[in-house]
Amino acid sequence: MTTTTGVLAEDLHKRFARTTALNGFHLDVPAGTVHGLLGPNGAGKTTAVRILATLLRFDAGRAVVAGADVTKDPGTVRERISLTGQYAAVDGLLSGRQNLVLFGRLHHLGPRDARRRADELLERFGLTDAAHRSAKTYSGGQQRRLDLAASLIRRPSVLFLDEPTTGLDPRSRNQVWQAVRDLVADGTTVLLTTQYLEEADQLADQISVIDAGRVVAEGTPDALKSVIGADRLEVVVRDPDVLANAAAILGAADADVDPDTRRIRVPVTDRVAALVDAARALQDAGITVVDLGVHRPTLDEVFLNLTGHQA
Repeated sequence: MTTTTGVLAEDLHKRFARTTALNGFHLDVPAGTVHGLLGPNGAGKTTAVRILATLLRFDAGRAVVAGADVTKDPGTVRERISLTGQYAAVDGLLSGRQNLVLFGRLHHLGPRDARRRADELLERFGLTDAAHRSAKTYSGGQQRRLDLAASLIRRPSVLFLDEPTTGLDPRSRNQVWQAVRDLVADGTTVLLTTQYLEEADQLADQISVIDAGRVVAEGTPDALKSVIGADRLEVVVRDPDVLANAAAILGAADADVDPDTRRIRVPVTDRVAALVDAARALQDAGITVVDLGVHRPTLDEVFLNLTGHQA
């Protein structure tokens, strides 16, 4: 564990009766980064987060968060972290400002400091205009931003986000994403569990795919996508009778031809050159193309390839 490490888990094991929740779980998150934790339901994501947040004891292994040992010094860990769950933990009857002042007082800030910190966070999260409205009148995105603001009352070194945008519309989701990016820019380490692979793709510097209680793959989003192959050229022709001829023109022995959709998929390395060459060759051959493009593997495909489950 170094000063540049935000979260470290080494060979964590946890059993519940006959169920093994974690089985040699490992995680190493550099400080000041976003680390995505992906896995199917029951893979152990929530168990891992609860252990790292000192809410659950583990059977074997070692965990260090924000420079403090989770087992030996849980009090220090709690002082340095914050946890935001799937649903906003704010009081709908109180205004946004009253919620944040309340959280400040619960964190032992004096009345003046609690009010000052509440105003700082309201401005930071774009909630100043809604500060005196009751939280129950907030949109879903506003409630999640208020919930994030409450998590930052004490400026945590590590923030655990457990599916922070569940149920939000795309606009609200983008607002929360921007708030997370701003936090990381200020030096906060974020461990993110999410059911939206697009979210991990957008936010995470590194991703760990967990299945059956252990990490089965880890890397940047681009590195994980490369696991299942290169970019692919996809061509849809108008006439199904020319599929074989089109595939031959594209010149790939391992082309994937789908007669039902009239689609040809060919792995490529140089995206731009492949696109230009294919368009010219098909046009010269008089083959009418309905759609033509280069596509990268998605995290959904990576997820299915690694775990055997749909995301």
